Amino acid sequence: MGWGRRGDEPLPTNPIAWLRQQLDGPDQAVFPSLGDSADGLIALRTQRHDKMPGDPLVKPVFQAETVAQMNNLLRTEQPFRERLAWFWCNHFTVSVRQGGTRAVVGAYMREAIRPNVTRRFSDMLLAVMHHPAMLMYLDNTSSIGPDSRAGLKQHRGLNENLARECLELHTISPAAGYTQADVTSFAAVLTGWGVDMKAERPGFVFRANAHEPGEKTLMGRTFPEGEEGGLQALQFLGTHPATYRHIATQMATHFLSDVPSPHDVAAIVAALHDTQGDLGAAAMALVHLSDAGRPGAKFRTPMDYTTAVLRALDDGEASVAPDDPHSPAHRLAGGLGYLGQPLWNAPLPNGWSDRAADWSAPADVMARADWAYRIAASAPPVDPLDVAHATLGPALRRETITAIRHAGSRRDGLTLLFSSPEFQRR
Repeated sequence: MGWGRRGDEPLPTNPIAWLRQQLDGPDQAVFPSLGDSADGLIALRTQRHDKMPGDPLVKPVFQAETVAQMNNLLRTEQPFRERLAWFWCNHFTVSVRQGGTRAVVGAYMREAIRPNVTRRFSDMLLAVMHHPAMLMYLDNTSSIGPDSRAGLKQHRGLNENLARECLELHTISPAAGYTQADVTSFAAVLTGWGVDMKAERPGFVFRANAHEPGEKTLMGRTFPEGEEGGLQALQFLGTHPATYRHIATQMATHFLSDVPSPHDVAAIVAALHDTQGDLGAAAMALVHLSDAGRPGAKFRTPMDYTTAVLRALDDGEASVAPDDPHSPAHRLAGGLGYLGQPLWNAPLPNGWSDRAADWSAPADVMARADWAYRIAASAPPVDPLDVAHATLGPALRRETITAIRHAGSRRDGLTLLFSSPEFQRR
């Protein structure tokens, strides 16, 4: 349910209680040295205004976010909660490939995702849809109601990207049977939702002069004009039965199986329905399902794999220097890029795949072995067999033990461990 054991840290005597404690208690992830999204937008605004080449103000913001969040991933004592945060960040993907989002993507995860991991899904949905990162990434800042004052003056119209992805990926999914007319209507509901880059502290703004006037109909429901219509529409979508089924399927796919059983999906749906979308309750439903025992059911994605390797080595206190290329955080971020899952850089709004078929081609597995060999060269002086038993426990195969014992060097032994079939799965 987490990211792999860190070194020889003590194992919980009561795993289910340990997992529940991570959900019931406060999020221990603290990032005191990082600014908020307004700080990132100010850096972006200054760069654009002064026409600075080379991203000189935004690049340090992104580097600091990368180091801080990678360090937290490696050092967290709440690995289940941390996995949930990254799962939801992928569900509500914002990529640095477009929209000037490098300045705010880290703040987006800290502000919209992390605080809502154990709250209701509708809370997270609203936070995401209000956040500058999502509004910029899916171009809602350029969406103008055709019949609004701004639309009539500028002869500009709707941008449907945010509305389409919210319906298709974030909430009800195509299984709900929505139409293109629903997409267009929802896009009209969201007109005026944008980012005020001129404010002293830039952030979300509702621009009434860009909002399409009049009531709108979405999935048979009518919503009033103005920002209130958008709030009501998101509450409707965030608590829709089709949304519960969609996110339950995604949670089961991520945590349990590439092809989750109807029983597993139904159990998570029931938890969501009974609690009006409480994500903490859904997470505990996952815990009880996983307690049935299905080791190795999930092939590790590059993020899973690289994090598990570096946590297993547990090579001392993580450096916090953003420009230290040898810090564990930089090795982790570099590994993500090398293995094809660069941080906050998904090619499409549907995020990164959770399925083994997309990460287990022969070339992908060879790349893991190559990366593991390089990491093993700078590993602390640990016994590969001790690491193997600590991180894999009863999943460690006899064949892997034999191979490690006959390895020509400690480096070779660690490489064999991290390349083993059982280490590729969680």
